[in-house]
Amino acid sequence: MEIVCAHSPDSDDAFMFYALATRKVRSRLVQFKHVLDDIESLNRKAMAGEYEFTAISYHAYPYVADKYMLLASGSSIGDNYGPMLVSPSPMSLDEIKGKRIAVPGKMTTAYLTLKIMEPDFQPVIVPFDKVLDAVKESAADVALVIHEAQLTFSKGGYHQIVDLGKWFKAAHGLPLPLGANALLRKLPDDVRTECCRLMRESINYALDNHEEALNYAMQFARDMEPALAEKFVGMYVNHYTVDAGEVIPKAAQKLLDLGFEAGIIPHKVQVEFVR
Repeated sequence: MEIVCAHSPDSDDAFMFYALATRKVRSRLVQFKHVLDDIESLNRKAMAGEYEFTAISYHAYPYVADKYMLLASGSSIGDNYGPMLVSPSPMSLDEIKGKRIAVPGKMTTAYLTLKIMEPDFQPVIVPFDKVLDAVKESAADVALVIHEAQLTFSKGGYHQIVDLGKWFKAAHGLPLPLGANALLRKLPDDVRTECCRLMRESINYALDNHEEALNYAMQFARDMEPALAEKFVGMYVNHYTVDAGEVIPKAAQKLLDLGFEAGIIPHKVQVEFVR
C-alpha cells in the first residue's frame, strides 16, 4: 500500500525521515511517497484529511482528531526550550501586552503557548521564515520564532524576551510538545502499527548513523552552518522523538486542556496515540 507521507522541509524532520526517504528502512506492507510543505499548510490540509500520514502541530490536533490519531514516534519536543519571543531592543515580558506580534500561523503550537501565557496581543500572521522581517519592516513589534531562527535570531541583533519551552516547563513541570506525526484513523490497524514501527526505525537509524543522516539533513538547514544544524537537530530529535512514552501524552493533554480552558480551543479533546 502506498502511503503519502507529508512533513515539513526542516533539518530535524529531514534527519528523522532520512532512512525512509532513502529506503534504508523498508516494509513489505507499505511504501511511502514523501510530500514536503510548511507546517501551517500541513495543519490546514489535515483538517480536510488530505494525507494518510502527516506532520501536524499539537495545537492542530483538536481540529483533526476526528480524522487522525497521533504516532508515538516522531514528535518534536522542547524540553526546557522551544519557540521564542524576540524584539529589536530589550523588552520585559510585561511589555508585550497589546503589542503587534509576528506569528507563524494561528494553528502552530507556538501561537497556542503564547496565547496561553499572554492573551493580550495583536497577531500579525506571516510565514514562519518572515517573522523577523516583519519586525525589521515595522509591521510588527515582536517576533515569535520557531525552527532554526531560535538559534540564529541574535545574529540579526534581536533580543530574547522569553523562551516558551522554558516558561511551560517552569509553569507545569512538563516538556512542551510542539509537532507530531498523525495517521488517518480509517487506515487498517496493521498499516497504522507498521507506519509507527517504520517511523521509530527511521529515527533510530538516523541516531545510529548520525553523520550520514545529518549530511542529508543539511540540504534542508536553510543556510545554517553544520555545527548549528547539528545543535538544532539534537534539540528536536531526542528520546521523546523515538517514543513519546507516558510523559508526552500527559504534556500534550495538559497543553490542549489549558488551550480549551483559556477559550482558544473550542472543544475538549482526548489525545490518542498509535504505538
